[in-house]
Amino acid sequence: MSAIRTVLGDIPAPDMGVTDAHDHLFFRSPVLAGQELDDRQAAAAELRAFGGLGGRTVVQWTPRGLGRRRADLVELARETGIQVVSATGLHQAVHYDPDHLARIRDRLAELFVHDLTKAPVRSGLIKVAGGFHGLDAHARHVMVAAAEAHRATDAPIAVHLEGGTAATQVMDLLCGVSAVRSEAVILGHLGRSPDTRAHLEAAHTGAFLCFDGPSRAHHATDWRLFDELAALAEAGHGHQILLGGDTTTATARASSGGGPGMPFLLHSLRPRLAREFGEKFAAEVFIDNPARAFAADWE
Repeated sequence: MSAIRTVLGDIPAPDMGVTDAHDHLFFRSPVLAGQELDDRQAAAAELRAFGGLGGRTVVQWTPRGLGRRRADLVELARETGIQVVSATGLHQAVHYDPDHLARIRDRLAELFVHDLTKAPVRSGLIKVAGGFHGLDAHARHVMVAAAEAHRATDAPIAVHLEGGTAATQVMDLLCGVSAVRSEAVILGHLGRSPDTRAHLEAAHTGAFLCFDGPSRAHHATDWRLFDELAALAEAGHGHQILLGGDTTTATARASSGGGPGMPFLLHSLRPRLAREFGEKFAAEVFIDNPARAFAADWE
């Protein structure tokens, strides 16, 4: 039976509830030095605010080596009552020490499977990343390892699309070459390249489509969002759409006074979705679609 693998254990997919499909409670990288997400109290405040608006589950896409803090995720899930899904996988090479990548290069699939099936706090998805309008050698190597781990576990694969680009190349590698089920792939950051034709092309592959990142850094994507969603819905792809906050810096949290953070999804975006497309569509995006996107047959 399909289930969602949370940090507190597996739950039936229908129990996922209202979901932030792409976010971060903890995150650190040399690329964002001085902007680390490392405040446990602030993370708890974001979860409580999200839960207070009806949120039930947050999917953290922070992969290996970037400060996942899995033990803290367990404690936060218990304290706040919010279900948390954690990730394994790797981001772009720029986020890591090259010597570290060299040491683990030949056993990535093994490490991913361990995180998914044997670690004390198990991951529920595999995070990988493409490049800007293409895939470098690191991205290809990580994606092939992710595909191997998917075939061993059925875990979903979530993809950072740099600038919203290279979705076709990603799907060709994961599904065409590496035999991953298209519906097991979640393409993230599509809104960062507001190319409706490219969105429709990505939708035709069968992957889930995640629009994420309302923040000062990505504000240029916000005002295009509803036109993009309308185009996808009108073409019959509403069942593939996901929404997430993708909070990657402390100043992007609502609890910091910056924001808009996780609560924005429910106090602003969901009511607008319901007004413009109907409550059924809003429920599909926030409840039904995540329950399918992040479910796997773990046994």
